[in-house]
Amino acid sequence: MSLHAIRPWRQIDRRPSRKIRVGSVEVGGDAPIAVQTMTNTDTSDVAATVAQVQACAEAGADIVRVSTPDESSTKALKEIVAESPVPIVADIHFHYKRAIEAAEAGAACLRINPGNIGSADRVAEVIKAAKDHGCSIRIGVNAGSLEKHLLEKYAEPCPEAMIESGLDHIRILEENDFREYKISCKASDVFLAAAAYQGLAEATDAPIHLGITEAGGLVSGTIKSAIGLGNLLWMGIGDTIRVSLSADPVEEVKVGYEILKSLGLRHRGVNIISCPSCARQGFDVIKTVETLEDRLSHIKTPMSLSIIGCVVNGPGEALMTDVGFTGGGAGSGMVYLAGKQSHKMSNEQMVDHIVDLVEKKAEELDKEGALAAE
Repeated sequence: MSLHAIRPWRQIDRRPSRKIRVGSVEVGGDAPIAVQTMTNTDTSDVAATVAQVQACAEAGADIVRVSTPDESSTKALKEIVAESPVPIVADIHFHYKRAIEAAEAGAACLRINPGNIGSADRVAEVIKAAKDHGCSIRIGVNAGSLEKHLLEKYAEPCPEAMIESGLDHIRILEENDFREYKISCKASDVFLAAAAYQGLAEATDAPIHLGITEAGGLVSGTIKSAIGLGNLLWMGIGDTIRVSLSADPVEEVKVGYEILKSLGLRHRGVNIISCPSCARQGFDVIKTVETLEDRLSHIKTPMSLSIIGCVVNGPGEALMTDVGFTGGGAGSGMVYLAGKQSHKMSNEQMVDHIVDLVEKKAEELDKEGALAAE
């Protein structure tokens, strides 16, 4: 067995929400928190877009969103959907016809602001298309694009304005007898986003899509997202997440999983516990971890690996991991299996040996899982 038992003091009580479907993926209720990303290719370039969707899916994305700003994009969408291994969300901003075309093309979900679609009749047409083709809808409120009347009322983007916008959009959908929706209220300011999400979570039972929008580059955006999303998730808020980075969408997926893994909300792949290294290290910890992250990136089975440079904290960390290596002296260290000392291994052979141990452990856990499912 894997050492992944959740201790009571680590348990997060998720906010109760109703469950909807985005294609084959359940969102809300007791469903796992879904990880999303968005392509940055020209959607009308089917080959490039499909390749990026597949790369994101391989990294673990449960859902992928594509922008459909024009008719050429919605025409390409049908083929993209057919070749995608995960449900596709069509990103719609203004033109209601694009939403109808995306639903007809097989999009699993439409991301819209009902208030931007136009008249009540046009909104009704979009909702009818969603109903007819089995689409869900995400209401996407954004601090940077609030309605004019709300900005006049509140003078600036604020939590109250964002919550009111979201509830207004919910009312539009529900007046048209549509309940298959989730909602987001994103901002680039962590405090603004967190406050808006908390208020929205209290005001509706709809599934909530979390995101800190325009978070920044890989490092700064990861930190901002981890703080913003992490705090909300810790409070039990959030049914699906997207980390918005000025980086490869695959990196968004990786960061999303790391945030969820750190809170015990999702487990996928190898969770490497490693020290920052110091003068006590018995081997090059930084280079070793970098190499192991690359060589173990194909492992999807949840498991833990500790890589610690010396015996100060190494044995203690190894007690709580599936596989562990603690640096010692004279060019070798101790290998731990299931928290127990197993055997010594030279630093030179350590990486290949650990990769082999992790792959075998993953195979063993997969077999256990398969037997349990029978």
